[in-house]
Amino acid sequence: MRIVKSLAKYFVTALLVLSIGVAAPQESAKSAGAKKAATTKTADLVDLNSASADQLKALPGIGDAYSEKIVKGRPYKRKDELVSKKIIPQATYAKIKDLVIAKQK
Repeated sequence: MRIVKSLAKYFVTALLVLSIGVAAPQESAKSAGAKKAATTKTADLVDLNSASADQLKALPGIGDAYSEKIVKGRPYKRKDELVSKKIIPQATYAKIKDLVIAKQK
């Protein structure tokens, strides 16, 4: 009986070790994918200080009038200056805030 209990403990321990060893690489792959996605997102952001009017118009809620106001309001230190300088309304900013960046030279 003792042998059976000992074998059962070793078996459970071995399964636990194997399951941890298999799960860890999957999470590493997920975090690596998240880092790659974050890098890609940063590369795809529209820079408020250098984007053309056409690039700005491609953003949701930004048309001819807002793109012209954004260009005339340059330079921006922070992207939230679009609202504080009254270039665009808060509702429009909420649509584009994750799509833009204000890069500094």
